[in-house]
Amino acid sequence: MKEKILNMFNNVDYSRLTVEEISEQLNIIDSEDFKKLVKALVSLEDELVIYRDKNSRFDLIERFGFKPGMIHINKKGYGFVTLLNEEGNDIFIPKKSLNGAMNNDKVLIKVLKNKTGNNYEGEIFKIIERGTKTVIGVYTEDKGVGYVISDDKRFSAKIVINKNYSKGAMADHVVKVEITNYLSEQLVEGIIVEILGHKNDPGIDILSVAYKYNLATFFPKNVLKQAESIRENVTDKDLQGRRDLRDEYIVTIDGEDAKDLDDAVTVKKLENGNYKLGVHIADVSYYVKENDPIDIEALKRGTSVYLVDRVIPMIPHRLSNGICSLNPKTDRLVISCEMEINNLGNVVKYEIFPSVIKTVERMTYNNVNRILVDKDEEVMKRYEYLLPLFNNMKELYDVLCLKRRERGSINFETNEAKIVVDELGKVVDIKLRVRDVAEKIIEEFMLCANETVAEHFHWLNYPFIYRVHENPDSEKIRRFFQLINALGYVVKGKENVVHPKSFQNILDKVENTKAEAVVNTMLLRSMAKARYSEQSLGHFGLATKFYTHFTSPIRRYPDTIVHRLIREFVFESKCDDANFEKYSNLLKDIALQTSKCERTAVDCEREVDDMKKSEFMENKIGEEFEGIISSVTNWGIYVELPNTVEGLVHVLDLRDDYYEFDPKTLSLIGERTKKIYQLGDDVKVKVIASNKDTREIDFEIVGVKSRKRDKTVITEEKKVFKKDIKKANFFKEKRANRNKKRVNK
Repeated sequence: MKEKILNMFNNVDYSRLTVEEISEQLNIIDSEDFKKLVKALVSLEDELVIYRDKNSRFDLIERFGFKPGMIHINKKGYGFVTLLNEEGNDIFIPKKSLNGAMNNDKVLIKVLKNKTGNNYEGEIFKIIERGTKTVIGVYTEDKGVGYVISDDKRFSAKIVINKNYSKGAMADHVVKVEITNYLSEQLVEGIIVEILGHKNDPGIDILSVAYKYNLATFFPKNVLKQAESIRENVTDKDLQGRRDLRDEYIVTIDGEDAKDLDDAVTVKKLENGNYKLGVHIADVSYYVKENDPIDIEALKRGTSVYLVDRVIPMIPHRLSNGICSLNPKTDRLVISCEMEINNLGNVVKYEIFPSVIKTVERMTYNNVNRILVDKDEEVMKRYEYLLPLFNNMKELYDVLCLKRRERGSINFETNEAKIVVDELGKVVDIKLRVRDVAEKIIEEFMLCANETVAEHFHWLNYPFIYRVHENPDSEKIRRFFQLINALGYVVKGKENVVHPKSFQNILDKVENTKAEAVVNTMLLRSMAKARYSEQSLGHFGLATKFYTHFTSPIRRYPDTIVHRLIREFVFESKCDDANFEKYSNLLKDIALQTSKCERTAVDCEREVDDMKKSEFMENKIGEEFEGIISSVTNWGIYVELPNTVEGLVHVLDLRDDYYEFDPKTLSLIGERTKKIYQLGDDVKVKVIASNKDTREIDFEIVGVKSRKRDKTVITEEKKVFKKDIKKANFFKEKRANRNKKRVNK
C-alpha cells in the first residue's frame, strides 16, 4: 500500500488530495483496503516521508519546503539541525528561529539562504517529537513549590514538581526527573523517578553526568545471572578445534591500571628476513552468544565508557576482568591473526584461526618504554629473556610506521590529560598522558590486524561491519586551509580533492613547534567522524581502503560482532543464503546503534573531563600560567595550558583596546594599538573564574611573548603582505585618478 501511495505522489501530475480522494484514485472499494490505506498514510506521515496540510490533504514532505531533522542546541542558545533523510552539512538555526524547540527535539524546518547567500540556515516550523524525556538536576524549593534545574545548560526550562510526585526529595538532592508536560520554553512539568544522592556526596557529580547521557550504571539481574553461570577457567572441552600456542612467548602490554586485557602480541624474525606478527584477541564471542542476555545488553551499551575514576563496562566484570581478560600465565581462549610481513611493511601471508594462549608476562607501557627507550638496566635484567622479543617488536614497528606514513596516513599527536582524584573524588592533579614507543608499537600492531581482517572479508564479499572514515567536508577543509594560511603554512590541493598525505605534511612541518597542538586539534575537528558501516568505504585518515575494529571485543560491540562473523563464516563455514540474508539485514542497524553509542560515550567522557578540569581550576583563582592561544573567535580567545586545561579570555576582558575579529587571519586586532592576538601565540594568563557547574573557565591575559616564526612562515607572511600592499596601492591610485577627473570636470 505504501508503494502504491508513493508511486501516486511521485507522479508529476499529482496535486494534494484527501484520504477519500486518494482512495478514489487507487480504486479502493473494500473497507479493509481503506483501513490499510489510512494505516499506510499514518505510517508514512510518522516516518516524515509525507505531510498533511491544514485541510487534511497529503503530499510528499519536500513539496511543502520542509526538511525533518534532529536539533542540537548550543549553550549560547543557537542550534544546528542534522537532517534525517539526507546527508550533508547541518543546518544552522538562529536563536530567534527556534520557535520553542529544545535540545534533541525532532523537528520540521524551513531551509533558507542566510544573508551572505553562501550558506544555509533554517527556521523551526514544527516540533514533531520532544527529544528530552528525562533530566538530571538538583532539586530545590521556593515558597513550597518544588523545582529542578537541569545539569544540562542546553535545557534551559525550569521543571516544576508536584509534591505528590517528589519521592520525598529534599533541597540539594540530585534527582532524575521524567518530563510529563511541556508548558512553554521556560517551564515544564515533571515527576521525580529516582534520587541519586546529595549534590555534595563523593562521586555524585560523575554519576550525574552518566545518568544525563542515559548510561546504564548497573547490569540487569538476568545479565548478572548469566555471567555467574559462565565458568571461570578454560576446560579441555573449550580447546577442541583450537591451535595450542601456550608454549610461545606472548605478552600483553597495557597501562598500569588496565584490568580488561583483550589483546596480546608476539613477533618473530623469520629465516627469510620477514617478520611474523601474532595478534591474539580475547574470544568474547565464544562466551557471549547471539541474543543471550549479555549480548542484548552489550548491544544496548555499545561500548565501555571511561570516566576519570571509574569504568562503565560493556559486559559484566566477571567476564571483562575474568575469563575473557588475557590475564598473565593463565590459559585463555583467543582469535588469532598471524601475519608475515616483509621489510616494506606489506603483509605477504596471513592466517586467522581460533587458539589458546598463556601469556608469559603482563607488561606495562612504562616497563617496555624503560627497556626500549631508557635502557633501564634493572628492568632489562628483570625481563632479560624477553629482550629479543621487544627488539623484534621495535624493528617491525619502524617498518610498519614508515609504510603507513609513506602512503599518507595522518598521524595525530593530540595531548591527552590524566585526571588524578582522591578517595572523595576531588581532583588533586592533571597530568599529560605521554605516548612513547610502547604505546605506538601496540597501536601499530592493532592497525595492521584490523586492516588484514577487513581486507579478508572485503574480498570474500560476505556481510561484515567496517570502521569507515569518509573524505572530509569541503567547507570544513576550506576553514582549515584558512587557519593554516593564518599561521603561515600552505596545503597542496583543493578543498574537494585533497589527499591525506597533504595533511600529514603539514603535521610534519608543525611538529615540535608551539603550533603543533593547535594544528592537530583543528585538523581533527575538520575531519568527518569515523563510524561503523556494513559497507566497505575505506578510511581517509589512515589512507587505507579496508578497515574494521577487531582488536577490542571486551569494550566495543562491533569487535564482538566481527568475531562472531569470523566464527560463523570462516571457522564454521555457515555461508548459506539464510545466514547471509540474516546478517545483511542486521548489520546496518548494529552499525547505526554502535556509532550512536560511541558518540554518546565520547560526549560523556568529554563532559566529565571538562567538569573535573573546571573543578581543579576553582582552587587556582588568581594564579598565573603560561599557555598558548588555541582558538580565536569574535567573542574572545581560548588559551590552552600545558596540562590541556582550556579557558576563555573574553573580548570584554581585553581592556587595553577595542578588538575586532579578523576571520581571514583568525586573529583579534586592536583598533588603536594594532596589537594582535593570533593562533599559536604564547601568552601568560591569570585565572579569574572557574565554574564546575557550567564547565567554564575564564582567564585574563597578563603577558604576551614576542611572536617568533620560522623563515618559511615569515616568507609566506611577506608574500601576503606584499600582495595586500600592491592591491591597496592599485585602488589608491584608481581613487586618486577618479578624484582628479572629478576636479578637472
